[in-house]
Amino acid sequence: MISQHFIVFIVDDEPAVRDSLALLLKQEGIFVQTFENAETFLNAYQPGHKGCIILDVRMPGIGGLQLQEKLLNYKNIMPIIFLTGHGDIPMSVRAIKAGAIDFLTKPITRVKLLASVQSAFLESEKLIEANKHNQDALSRLASLTKREHEVMMIAIQGYHNKEIASRLGISFRTVEIHRSNIMHKTGAINLLDLARIAYESGLNTST
Repeated sequence: MISQHFIVFIVDDEPAVRDSLALLLKQEGIFVQTFENAETFLNAYQPGHKGCIILDVRMPGIGGLQLQEKLLNYKNIMPIIFLTGHGDIPMSVRAIKAGAIDFLTKPITRVKLLASVQSAFLESEKLIEANKHNQDALSRLASLTKREHEVMMIAIQGYHNKEIASRLGISFRTVEIHRSNIMHKTGAINLLDLARIAYESGLNTST
């Protein structure tokens, strides 16, 4: 079980459920924080944690699916495991489509819960690494001028310098200078690498 530096955040309005889940996970050496509702969790929430969220669906105030939507707006990268006694197929489909890694029903066995948490930890590592790549890519592109950005977006679609010059109404030599500056500022080793950096930054490179 991967557990070092990972935290499981349990959000459930039933004290007995919170306590039993917390005890089970702590016995595996996993750090746990519990919350009685979505509001208290949001007040304590900080982006960037390694771990996952075990979330009940039906709670007073903000429900589990509503909390999931809010966390998407916060660009949350912690995987969410839904654990509920009131689930149905449409609800589970909605949760999974919105990015939940699992949708489990109460009561849950120790083996099944630990397997789901393990999968969530592995996914958390992947998401954190991907986020680091995205931030790195964004910082590289931030130094580009508006014109350099325009040249880059056309170049990574496969257009040659002469075509770029024609589309932007600038000289062939100016395009060469811009492309040289782009490669230097981004640290890209070739056009394919530049396209990767643009993609990892979240830019729509298909247009």
